[in-house]
Amino acid sequence: MFQKSWDNLGEKTINKIAEMAFKSQIKNADHLRVQVKTNPQKLAQGVLESLDIDGSGLIMQKDLRLEKMKITLNNIAVSPFKALMGNVQLTQPSKGNASIVLNEKDIESALNINNLNRQLQNYEILRHNHPVKVKFFRVDCRILADGRIMIKAKLKILEDNSLESVCLIIKPRICTIGKNLLMDEVECTQGTQFSPILIKAILDESLKVLNLDRLSVDGISLKINHVSTEDGKLSFLAMAGITHLPKMS
Repeated sequence: MFQKSWDNLGEKTINKIAEMAFKSQIKNADHLRVQVKTNPQKLAQGVLESLDIDGSGLIMQKDLRLEKMKITLNNIAVSPFKALMGNVQLTQPSKGNASIVLNEKDIESALNINNLNRQLQNYEILRHNHPVKVKFFRVDCRILADGRIMIKAKLKILEDNSLESVCLIIKPRICTIGKNLLMDEVECTQGTQFSPILIKAILDESLKVLNLDRLSVDGISLKINHVSTEDGKLSFLAMAGITHLPKMS
């Protein structure tokens, strides 16, 4: 009976269910492949061998762009009979690993200028100890060969329409507690004439991006355990966990 049910449903159907679930979390992609590996014997025991998500040029729901993302989850425990009915439900969390690559343009687009401007509305900003009103209008990013990241924000002084720049060079490192990124070194090469709160706003927004706060996939969690830079790209390795397939809206 089980074999007959398997033949009716097939691995292709489970793959289609998983593909539709994960595609619902992504606005657009140059390439996306979702593949479930299993067999009738293991599924009868309530186990999917693996789930692979492999994509490039991904635009996530919160508008974060990823050059590449690969997530592999192993030995996923599911309800076998619900799976055969087309309802893939996990019976316990499963773990795996992930690799994610951002390029400089991805980081630039993720640094939310509107967010920065909203933050500054709540504070008095000083330039050379005189209060001014400022508005960010551009943020550039460069990933340097020594592993540091340069964030250069351009802003307008509203009182006289003059333009200024704030340039920070930061070196991220993994925090041993919590597996998040910290700013290990911060050097301000331009913009020291402004209040520290303006520098902090740029750092806080940068840290959100570097910790992949906007990489939201329903049912999937990531804990970064390694970060590296090469050829203008920022690469993350992370531990991945899954509690359920994403809910399709």
